[in-house]
Amino acid sequence: MTMMASAWTRRTVLKTGIAGAAATGVLLSGMRAARADDTLSEVKKRGELVIATEMQFAPFDISDNGTYKGLDRDLIDAVGAALGVKVKYLDLPWTSILPGLEAKKFDLCIAPVTITKERMKRYLFTVPIADATAALMKRANDSSITKPEDIAGKTVGGQKGTAQLAQLKEFAAKLPKPVEIKEYVDNNQSYADLAAGRIDASVNSFPNLAYAASQRSDTFAVVTPPFGHPTYFSWVGRLDDKALVDAVNAAILKTESDGTMATIQKRWLGQAVDLPKTVPQPTI
Repeated sequence: MTMMASAWTRRTVLKTGIAGAAATGVLLSGMRAARADDTLSEVKKRGELVIATEMQFAPFDISDNGTYKGLDRDLIDAVGAALGVKVKYLDLPWTSILPGLEAKKFDLCIAPVTITKERMKRYLFTVPIADATAALMKRANDSSITKPEDIAGKTVGGQKGTAQLAQLKEFAAKLPKPVEIKEYVDNNQSYADLAAGRIDASVNSFPNLAYAASQRSDTFAVVTPPFGHPTYFSWVGRLDDKALVDAVNAAILKTESDGTMATIQKRWLGQAVDLPKTVPQPTI
C-alpha cells in the first residue's frame, strides 16, 4: 500500500511538474509575443519611427550640406507614411549602427545591410531594397585593369566591416599575386585615395559604384562584370521585433505594387529593378 501510494505520489508530482512546465512555457511564449509587439506599438503610440543610417553611402544615404537625401530617405518616408508615423533620422558611423540597434537606441537600421548567413542569426531582415553584388571601381584612365582578376598584385580599398570587403578578401585570396587591401572608415575615403592614385581600385556594391562613377565619369570607371556573389541589400530589425519588420515589409511591398519604388529607383539608380518579394536565402 505504501509503495503504491509512493508510486502514485511520484506520478502525480511528475504530471504536475509537466503541467507546470507547460504552463510556464505558454506564459513565456506569451511574454515573448507581447514583447515582439512592443516596438511597433511604441512607434504607433509616439507617432514616430526612429531609424539610423550612415549618410555617407550614395546613392542610398547622402548628407548634402546637412540635408538628408537618397534612395533610403525617399523609401523610408514612403514607409513611414504607410505606417501613419513620422520618421526621425539618425546619422551614425556604420560600425556603430548594428551594435546600436541591438542596444535599442533606435527602432530600425536602414543603412543598407547585405543579407548574409551570419547576420541572419542575429537580425531580422526586411525584403530587399536593392542589389548588393560586390564590384570594383578603378581610375578612368587606368588601362591595366579591364576585369576583376586584374587587381592581382595591386592595392584595393574598401569600407571596414562590410560584406563587400569580406568578398574582396575571399576573391583576392584566389588570385596568382597577393592583393594589398586597405580598410577605411567610409567609402568616400577609399574613393579619395583612388582618385589620388594611392590605391588602384575600390570595392563596393555595384549600384554604389555605378552612382559614384556617373557623378565623376572623368575620374572613375566601374570594372565589369561584378565579381561578387549575387546578394541584396535590406533594412534590419531586432530578432524580437517581428511585428515591426512585418509592418515595414508590407509597406515596402506596397511601394512596389503602386509604382513608388520604381520611381525612387529611377531617380537614384537610373533604372527600375525587380527585387525578391520575400527575404532570399543568403549566398554568403
